[in-house]
Amino acid sequence: MKKHDWGLLAILLAVIVPLVTYDQFLNAYLAFNRDHGMITSFIKFGILATLGEVIALRIRTGGYFRKGFGILPRMVVWGFIGLTIKMAFVIFATGTPRFLHYMGMENAIAAMQGGLSGAKIATAFAISVAMNVIYAPVMMTFHKITDTHIVKKGGGLAGLMQPIDFAGILKAIDWHTHWHFVLQKTIPLFWIPAHTVTFLLPPDFQVLFAAVLSVFLGLILAVAGLKSAG
Repeated sequence: MKKHDWGLLAILLAVIVPLVTYDQFLNAYLAFNRDHGMITSFIKFGILATLGEVIALRIRTGGYFRKGFGILPRMVVWGFIGLTIKMAFVIFATGTPRFLHYMGMENAIAAMQGGLSGAKIATAFAISVAMNVIYAPVMMTFHKITDTHIVKKGGGLAGLMQPIDFAGILKAIDWHTHWHFVLQKTIPLFWIPAHTVTFLLPPDFQVLFAAVLSVFLGLILAVAGLKSAG
């Protein structure tokens, strides 16, 4: 590990250790999240998912920064995506058990409010499948489009204010990598199992676990972009 790796590790520990060791910090975070869930979603995904991309850049190039990479605009885009992820969590965690109840699994709604059971695991798995099949491909494709736009505009914040060439970028996407790696492999092999665990946790800890997963989200999508590039 190089000096800047130790620096990043020190920053992460400075954030994580107080949350783990001091109840007042954890309680303050959980209370703020309950009262301002959308704000914390914007912040946590803006920071942590971008961190995943920065780590991927470090793996690829040996450094955390590169001209034109656009860390700040990526944080803004990830913050916006974080809002949609929070919305998806609420919609699918609420709607999927009701759909299962409609389809004849009468204990689906009650199972999610009780302790760990076979019915709760099955319902959490169904929530994860629904969210990752319906929502995740759209979100991941949107990220690929914005990621390409940021790079094309030189990595500046001003580039976010310029129109995005959706049609042109969609034509230029490496669909082989996007389909066979991002969608076909990471969704069934990683995201569906990971989010099944997420929905088995109490709501407050779902937020914390989702924050950790957002690092992997940024890392996976960034690695896919690097695979496409070379």
